[in-house]
Amino acid sequence: MKYQGDKVTDINLAYIGGGSRGWAWTLMGDLAREEALSGTVKLYDIDIPAAKNNEIIGNRLYDRDDVKGKWNYKAVESLQEALTGVDFVVISILPATLKEMYSDVHTPEKYGILQPTGDTTGPGGIVRALRAIPMYIEIAEAIKKYAPDAWVISYTNPMTVLMRTLYEVFPGIKAFGCCHEVFGTQRLIGAAITEFLGVERPKRTDILTNVLGINHFTWIDRVTYQGEDIMPIYARFVDKYYEEGFRGAHRVKFDLFKRYGLIAAAGDRHLVEFLPGAWYLKDRETVAFWKFPLIHVQSRIEDLEKRMEKSRRLVNDDEPFELKPSGEEGVRQIKALLGLGDLITNVNLPNRGQAPDLPKDVVVETNAVFTKDSVRPVLAGEMPIPIRNLVMRQVFNQETVVKAAFERDIELAFQAFVNDPLVTIDLKDARALFMEMLENTKEYLPGYDI
Repeated sequence: MKYQGDKVTDINLAYIGGGSRGWAWTLMGDLAREEALSGTVKLYDIDIPAAKNNEIIGNRLYDRDDVKGKWNYKAVESLQEALTGVDFVVISILPATLKEMYSDVHTPEKYGILQPTGDTTGPGGIVRALRAIPMYIEIAEAIKKYAPDAWVISYTNPMTVLMRTLYEVFPGIKAFGCCHEVFGTQRLIGAAITEFLGVERPKRTDILTNVLGINHFTWIDRVTYQGEDIMPIYARFVDKYYEEGFRGAHRVKFDLFKRYGLIAAAGDRHLVEFLPGAWYLKDRETVAFWKFPLIHVQSRIEDLEKRMEKSRRLVNDDEPFELKPSGEEGVRQIKALLGLGDLITNVNLPNRGQAPDLPKDVVVETNAVFTKDSVRPVLAGEMPIPIRNLVMRQVFNQETVVKAAFERDIELAFQAFVNDPLVTIDLKDARALFMEMLENTKEYLPGYDI
């Protein structure tokens, strides 16, 4: 890298999952809009043609007049080539295919288990973790060998167990996990500020929150805007919109606020999967009452077909690449790590005391301070005991899943499976469901006796 005043050039960045037709394009757009950074992005993906398409799409941006950040994109065919000599690593992969995701989400429905996302916890999240962890073991080993000093940004779900995997394989890794769910909650708080304080479109980054918990089951116990405590404002907002929801949504978040007095800082469709199934996922009528969507993976399959067609248009220059703000913070984090301005934001890191009421080394989500070549978690404080009890069950279950995946232990994985709060069926049916889901994804479960 080279520092030239307030700019850094010749940055080398590896993108693992570089054939992505979602996050990769988001990163390309954010890098193109940032004039302080430039360099090379190496795109690695098991789908090499997809990575080569993104190479074409990314390089076409270089000569555009509206592009401020000049980056060269290069598709590579091995982790070694991708990682050697890089300063930053971005990991955003789909563990397996949408066929396996279809099983994660919809096979449990045969047993009455509904999942709005199926990618973090619940039966789907657990099985997804079992196949994703071996992939992250391979990636972590490669980072340790070829890029031990690089900063690693992970976006893949299930976030917590995969971050845990990176540090278990390579304790010295400089990695953090990023999720935008808290950002959405800050925008919701911004709507309350607009309604009750008359502030038009307050900037999300001016809404200061204290974040506690684990990914997708995060909580906010303090929030200020320009020095004013916003918790009373949010309480009025919840009271006003509790029955109907705000713009037809967030009813679960509002209900949890009334139960516990803290702001649940993720989307309703994530939150409900961490809670006892009878609360919000008892049946489709209950889901409709609380007004959050259930995923159907067929829509993801159809969307993928549309994005593949869009990729073809972008490659053939039949459609311009649209530059627009993404709302993500990856580029701001990179700038801070390069010394181009400090940043405080929420990230996932091993617990080194920032969450004093949760076990040491488990991955937690709190705020952290980004400065040059440093990410320091902020002391978040303790959660109320009722919330901590809910979080702790998930923490120990996630630890069990990680151990089971490292040891390829089906019985240990099953113990985590039946301990999940969504798995309320009897043991015989739970065993049948578990084995059916493993059978459906066994191609991605090396070392298991299925």
